[in-house]
Amino acid sequence: MPKHDKASCDDGFLQILNRQLGFHHPRIFPRRIAASEALVKRIDLYTKLVGHEGCVNTVEFNSTGEILVSGSDDRKIMLWDWATKRLRFSYSSGHFDNVFQAKFVPFSDDHRIVTSAADGKVRLGEVLESGNVETKKLGKHQGRVHNLAAEPGSPYILYSCGEDGLVQHYDLRSNSATKLLYCSSLKGVIDSSRNIRLNAIVIDPRNPNYFAVGGSDVFARVYDIRKLQLDASNNTDKPVDTFCPRHLIDSRDVHITALAYSNTSELLVSYNDELIYLFQKSMGLVSPPVSGGSLQNLDEVQVYSGHRNSQTVKGVNFFGPNDDYVISGSDCGHIFMWKKKGGKLVRLMLGDKHILNQLEPHPQIPVLATCGLEKTIKVWGPTSKDVIPLPKDVEEIMENNRRGREDNSRITLTPDVIMHVLRLHRRQALAYMERRGNRDDVDGDEEDELGSYMLGYSDGDSSSEATGNSTDCNIS
Repeated sequence: MPKHDKASCDDGFLQILNRQLGFHHPRIFPRRIAASEALVKRIDLYTKLVGHEGCVNTVEFNSTGEILVSGSDDRKIMLWDWATKRLRFSYSSGHFDNVFQAKFVPFSDDHRIVTSAADGKVRLGEVLESGNVETKKLGKHQGRVHNLAAEPGSPYILYSCGEDGLVQHYDLRSNSATKLLYCSSLKGVIDSSRNIRLNAIVIDPRNPNYFAVGGSDVFARVYDIRKLQLDASNNTDKPVDTFCPRHLIDSRDVHITALAYSNTSELLVSYNDELIYLFQKSMGLVSPPVSGGSLQNLDEVQVYSGHRNSQTVKGVNFFGPNDDYVISGSDCGHIFMWKKKGGKLVRLMLGDKHILNQLEPHPQIPVLATCGLEKTIKVWGPTSKDVIPLPKDVEEIMENNRRGREDNSRITLTPDVIMHVLRLHRRQALAYMERRGNRDDVDGDEEDELGSYMLGYSDGDSSSEATGNSTDCNIS
């Protein structure tokens, strides 16, 4: 039987004692308990939700936490009553390639779900009174769309970002998408003329006028929507702030896969084959960054290490009622959970037999939903009677991940490998066009989109994207 962590147990006991003595307000007590290590160290697998026929790429709770929505390589959207382990209903997303994200539209009574996919489309699904679901295209990118953002408190405003470097703005009261800006390399950085392939977009919950994006370079950029016109042709790519660890500023070997804002506007940045960093608002570079002595005065950012983020586009998130923890998946299939303050690893759980990609915290209670290359969704909660310690091989797991990062950084692509990748891209593009050849609703500019797909070179995490049988789990 696992040994009890005395410090964690004492912490939980003191919280309960202080509540009974009246030192904690009744509304504050549940939040303190939910954030205590005593409870976090009892989190264990609650259930597996089985239904998808392909890798599950996205999970999200609704605002009350009662319903979980998921999207998959099988191009289906499923809504789950996770507590009773029951599938409410599912529908075809209307996408023609792997679904990368599905989100509830705020204040829509969970009747509107926006999705994005590898086909470059952003679509809206609307649950009708009859129970049927109608879907329609909201907009499209010339490349895959990994990430969407919904403006907090608004039932109408959405954003998308794509591998074409474009950020788009949607107002559901109209029927068209508006191009906001094309994200390009910062001035003073090598190859400053190229667009940045975007993987992530998040909105600051404390001030929804600010949104951050990240992609194929090392800089997380923050923009102010008030300084942008709803027409990309009139906007210049001028972020109001940029964030990057100072040792990565001159790096061309890593890029951003995911971002997350805390409730206090801290920005969490996860890098491909590097680490995770937490930035306070005061840590921004403000003006375009330059290397040299001027960087010596930058504050040190909090670092979270031990995992590996190489083979897929992994998410990162906060966990706990006050964003007390940082969570990430890993190529080793484990869920990593660190204390936000100090970066101490407190939990390590095997979440996927292959690779664990996405983690979504419940909005109110210490429950977590995860997904990866398996075809199931896992829901985790404080169900263990005992405190669960870190596994005995925790050091070996982290060391293997560290060595993998270092070995990958020394890889040099030979001409033979490059030609193999080009042939793979050609086969994928031909399969992609064959799948879409029988469509009756092909857009007039579809040929341009197919050309973009064929030439859509990405870093190693996306070059292996397959477009064949949707039941095969693809690394994306």
